[in-house]
Amino acid sequence: MQTVVGLFRAREQAEEAIRELRARDFEEMDISLIARDEENRQNDSFSEQNLADGTVTGGAIGGLAGLLAGAGALLIPGIGPIIAAGPLAGALTGAVTGGIAGGLIDFGIPEEEGERYEQEIHRGNIMVAVEAEENLEDEVMSVFHENGAFDVKIWGHD
Repeated sequence: MQTVVGLFRAREQAEEAIRELRARDFEEMDISLIARDEENRQNDSFSEQNLADGTVTGGAIGGLAGLLAGAGALLIPGIGPIIAAGPLAGALTGAVTGGIAGGLIDFGIPEEEGERYEQEIHRGNIMVAVEAEENLEDEVMSVFHENGAFDVKIWGHD
């Protein structure tokens, strides 16, 4: 398995990339999303969050994460509220104290790169990641590029 990661500056770009991937029959559970939760920026009360079943406190997540099942909100120290969906959401629940970078290691992303992605998310960019079979990684990269991703990379993991 490979993890293809794309960073997007605009919410609409990420939404369109996810829609296109789903239209091409990529399984919903293989697509992950991490973004700052701009709508809940003022609300730091996420004590009742539960990413496993998609329960969210503090308000609506919005259309972006709504495209994927299991979307939820987390409070990450140093970043604030984020929205997360897909397999990465589950990894982040156990890595809240280690931040986003710690949660990305299991997806084959080195810690240094994870820290860079964490900074990009802190700046307001949106990360979309797809776990793809090796023969499909080029298709995912193409969808990301066509929809305006400014940074696309492939990471390998078992």
